[in-house]
This record gives sequence, structure tokens and C-alpha cells, in this order.
Amino acid sequence: MPEAAITYREAIKRGLARALKSDSRVFLMGEDVGKYGGAFAASKGLLAEFGPERIVDVPLSESGFTGAGIGAAIAGLKPIVEIMTINFSLLALDQLVNNAATLCHMSGGQIYVPLVVRMGCGPGRQLAAQHSHSWEPLFAMIPGLKVLSAGTHSDAEEMILMALQENNPVIILEYTSLLNRTEITTSEKPMDIQRAIIRRIGSDITLITYGTGVSKSLQAAQELEKDNVSAEVLDLRILRPIDTPSIISSAKKTRKILFIEDAWGTISIGAAVLSMLYTECFYELDQPIEHLSGLEVPTPYPLHLEAGCTPTVEDIVTRCKKILSHG
Repeated sequence: MPEAAITYREAIKRGLARALKSDSRVFLMGEDVGKYGGAFAASKGLLAEFGPERIVDVPLSESGFTGAGIGAAIAGLKPIVEIMTINFSLLALDQLVNNAATLCHMSGGQIYVPLVVRMGCGPGRQLAAQHSHSWEPLFAMIPGLKVLSAGTHSDAEEMILMALQENNPVIILEYTSLLNRTEITTSEKPMDIQRAIIRRIGSDITLITYGTGVSKSLQAAQELEKDNVSAEVLDLRILRPIDTPSIISSAKKTRKILFIEDAWGTISIGAAVLSMLYTECFYELDQPIEHLSGLEVPTPYPLHLEAGCTPTVEDIVTRCKKILSHG
């Protein structure tokens, strides 16, 4: 059922609160998540509601508190670790890649790591080259991790609860440029955490995307409809493992594909999907697959330059019309 419009930030907070209420083993840990209410105010008020044993402020040591989260998960708790922005995850990469992602495999299934790690991701808030990275491909390449991309408010809320049902580590990518965006959420329960989702049905071209590309692609599809173009929008949602059957199904239906992402295009999610499509359904395609990605430069601080570094709605519309003009 439709609900009142809320911000993306509020959707995250609701997901956290529901998770904390649903299981006494769940706790949130991260920098400034308690008294300060989170770097992006996504945990504001949770300390007063759940107390300091379940809303845990930590020192500025991503490797240290991520390791503590892994230990807590092994011991039977359900930690939600917040890494403020994805660039800081590099400081915890040893823990995530060499421990969280591998322990189940190396123990022959004797050790599980039910850890959820949330990260702010992407450009759009003038945080310059230090805090504006779209490093989804970095985590999507790692066996042992499940990687989710919350491109809608509903997903931002529901993915937290679904991730906590997993026995092994889940990375949830949340998008800082969406924090103040309001949206009417819908009840899409139970969520299938294994599947991509078609956000808009179409017949002329498929727009494959994730994260901030979802809202831009939906806006572009509305613009294209004015010219009698029916664009299908496929939100990947799960970046590891990618839902290959859903992608192939949509590709075979429309026979024309545009992939949209903010991340750099070289060695990216889009590059992997394009390779898979050419392998699996080359002869079903009418046109070469097109790829819109971020400019391969460190994200600049000035607003107009930052905006020019990632695909816009206008870019998507223009590229779609170019693809369709070739028949």
C-alpha cells in the first residue's frame, strides 16, 4: 500500500529501527552513529530509543571496528557496521576481503559471518574527490560478498532487514545524493534479495542501471514516452551475484540495450554486463549495446563540473534516440 512521502534518509532510519526491534542480536556500530545521530543523520534518535549497547559509537579506525563487527558476527550477534563513505572502506578492505568474505569458505562451512556493512556512495553533494566515489565494482568483484545497491527509498529501508537474514557478509551501498530526496514508498514485501526488478515495463529499449541511475532512467523513460518511445527500466539491485536471467530476458524482449552508471566505465558493472550479454544473446540484439558511465577523472568540487561527470537524464534521452534512430 502507498505510504506518505519520506526522504531517503528517513527510509534508511526506518529500516534500521525495524531491524533493531525485530532481533535483540542486532546492533549498529560506526563513527558518530550515536550521540551525533550519524554523519548523514540516518541514525538520529536511535541512541535514545535503543541505548548505547545497541547504538555503538566507535573510534576513527575502520579496520578496527569492521574487525570487531566480524568477530561479533562469528560469535552469534547481528552487527550492522556503518562506514561513513565508501572511500573509507579502503581502510577496512583487509578485514572485508581477507576475513569476512573468506572465513566460511576457508573453514569448510563451519564459520559464518552474518555481517551487514552499509556505506555512503557516489557523487552529488560536492564532497570532491575524497568522498564522491562510485566504487561499486570494487566490492562486486569479490567472491564471498553479497553486494546490494539501494536505488529507491523502499530498497533503502527493506534491504537492511533482508541482508540480516543472510549467513554471510552483505555490503549495502546507499547513495548520498539521494538523502534529501522525497518519495512515496510502496510495500514490496517480501523482497526477493536474489533478483533484479523491472521498475518500468517497455518494449523499444531496455535501460539497465542501479543506484542513482534508477531515478534518472525513470525520468528519461518519461521523456522518451512523449516521443512514443517505450523504454524498459531494469534496476539490477544486486551487484553480486548479478541476476543474469532477468537481464537476458529483458534484452531479448527489446533487443536494444543502454547501460547507465555513475561509476567509471573501465572494468565496471556495465562492462561485466555487456560482456555477458554479448556472450549469451548476441544474435538476439538489433544494435550494439551502448554504455553511459562517469567521466574517468577524480570527481571535481565545483557543482557544475561535478554534475558534468555523471550521466544526466538528458544524456540518457539523447543516447536512446541515437540508438533507436539506427533502426
